[in-house]
Formats: sequence, C-alpha cells, structure tokens
Amino acid sequence: MTSPRSADSTPVDSVPEADALLVLSFGGPEGPDDVLPFLRNVTRGRGIPDERLVEVGEHYAHFDGVSPLNEQNREIISDLQQRLAAHGWDLPVYFGNRNWHPFAEETVERMAAAGVRSAYVFATSAWAGYSGCKQYHEDIARMRRHLAEKGLPEIEFTKLRQFFDHPTFIQAAVDEVAPLIAEHPQARMVFTAHSIPTAADAASGRPEDGALYSHQIAEAARLVADKLGITDWDVVWQSRSGAPHIPWLEPDIVDHMEALADKGVRELIVFPIGFVSDHIEVIWDLDTELVAAANKRDVSVYRAASVGHNPRFVQMIMELILEARGLVSPQRLGHEPSYGCGINGSPCSPECCPSARPTRPAARPATAEG
Repeated sequence: MTSPRSADSTPVDSVPEADALLVLSFGGPEGPDDVLPFLRNVTRGRGIPDERLVEVGEHYAHFDGVSPLNEQNREIISDLQQRLAAHGWDLPVYFGNRNWHPFAEETVERMAAAGVRSAYVFATSAWAGYSGCKQYHEDIARMRRHLAEKGLPEIEFTKLRQFFDHPTFIQAAVDEVAPLIAEHPQARMVFTAHSIPTAADAASGRPEDGALYSHQIAEAARLVADKLGITDWDVVWQSRSGAPHIPWLEPDIVDHMEALADKGVRELIVFPIGFVSDHIEVIWDLDTELVAAANKRDVSVYRAASVGHNPRFVQMIMELILEARGLVSPQRLGHEPSYGCGINGSPCSPECCPSARPTRPAARPATAEG
C-alpha cells in the first residue's frame, strides 16, 4: 500500500528519533594492494590459499584493483546527506563495510564517540536470503559485540526492511530502463540478478516461504515490466561461482543470450535488477563477458544502469526510515513477503535463511557486492 505522505511532504517535527543512519555494505578494494587482503576477508574461515585468491583477483586487475562499489556508496551517501539537509532532517549518515575500509567496527567506534546511541541501518541489498539479508543482521550483532569488547557505549541498531517491491525502488528501475525501450522497441527485455546455489535459494526466507530470493527477484521484474507495458521478458542469473557440481540458479545470462540468438533475437536490453550499484560483477559479467559473447553472435546489448545513482533511490531510503519510525504505512507493490527489519542483529525468525557457504574455493570472487 502506498502512503499519501512521503519523505518530501513529512514535516521536520516528524523526523525519525534515531541519532544516526548507518549505510552498511559489502566493501571492495580501492587499489591493487587491497585486492588480496580484501579477498582474504571475503573468504575468511574457508581455508582458501592465497595462490587461489590471486587467481580469483584477476578480474580486479582489469580495473587497476579498484572496485567501484565504495565510491558509488559514497555518492549515495552524499546525495542522501544533501537530501536530508534540504528537508531539515538532523540525521548524520555513517558508512561501514563488512569486508573493507571503512570497516563497520571502525565506523561504530566513531559513532559511539560522537554520542550516537541509536541508529537505523540501511543495508545495500533489497533481497531475502543469507547473503542478502541475514548476514547483515550478523554484521550488526558483531558490531554490538565489538562495542562491548572495547568498553564503548551501547548503540541500538534498527535494520530497515527489504525494499524489492517498494514503489520508489520500482519507479527508479523504470526510469533507467524506459529510455532504452524507447530507443530499441524490438529488443528483448532481460532482467539479471546474482545467482546463488539452489539450496541457498530454497532456504531463503522462513521455512514456509520457499525460494523467497528468486521469488522476490521475479516479482520485482514483473512490477517493472508492468509499469513499462512489457508483456514478455526474462529473468536470468549472473556471477555464478563455486564448485561446478553444485547446482546454482539458471540460466546464466551468457547462455541465455546464446539461446535467444539461436532463435533470431538480435537486440537485448539488460537490466541488473538484483544490484544496487554498477560494481565489479555488473561491469565484468555484463559489460565485458556478455558483450564479448554477444558480439560473436551479432547480438547488440544495451545495458541499463543500476538504480543506486537515481535520485529516487535516496528518496526511498528516507521513506524506509519513515516506515520504521511508524510515520507512514509500509509502501509495497508486490505480494511476496518482505522481511529484514530487526533490532540489534536479531533475525526475522531463528530458522530463517541459514548459511549455505561453499565448501570449495570459488572459481571467481563470489562477492555479491551489491
């Protein structure tokens, strides 16, 4: 249900009462010397030797060892700070990562020193599942343990909910895709998201939900397609990693392009709906690997940008804060469950989204940076 009030219309005396907002993300290297330590952090506890990680890190070498993710998150934060100030919201915004600087633990130390005692947490993932949601709850619990171990004041964290069907998120996606449809009306519309093991998908959400991650992706794609007036589209997957014998969500985007080419399709519009930012996996898998394969089949690929740079995205973050504060009703367009809101790292339910980490070294960085 869409509320009649929005972040733009809410008066200043209705600003959320939390002391701050923490933007919590995955992190990425910002130079060649960062790549190996970053990958060690990503794969901690899995026993993967450095020799294997060096192979995995070759994709970053094509971009001088720099993932665009941190800078894109800083741009989102800058836009958000300007928007908050313009509307009179006195809400400092902090930035913390799981796997690279600024580490979340370092950030919460600064927050505690600045007098923050309560904060909303916006995780840069719209989706259900262990990697997309529950692991961020674990990050929050770890942040609180870190404060306790350092003898610093406690901070109460409220994680904002999953936003896969938020009307402002969907409209931002429409904004990105619509110009390409106008320019290439005969192109086939293809939505992509990060593949995960089918077992992890089956375990996403609560036990009664079943495959909530892939269902949310499909619903978001449907909502975008409906607004665009598209009646035929595809949902496919990218960025697979891990042992070949473990089944992952399919079809892969390159395989799907090949199948479409066999049917005579010569133009694709590709939108990475599963990603907030155009980070390394989006750029490599779509702009590099997919385009190279498509060129061999005489298929043109037109990729829409992800939504993070769209002004509506920071508007949505403000609207999620208002929801969490109880000032507006939840704004939703879909029917699949939307979880993810929790206090101090507590998950939606004890049995939701169990970890399904790979047990063998990945063939590529399974970063899921977005």
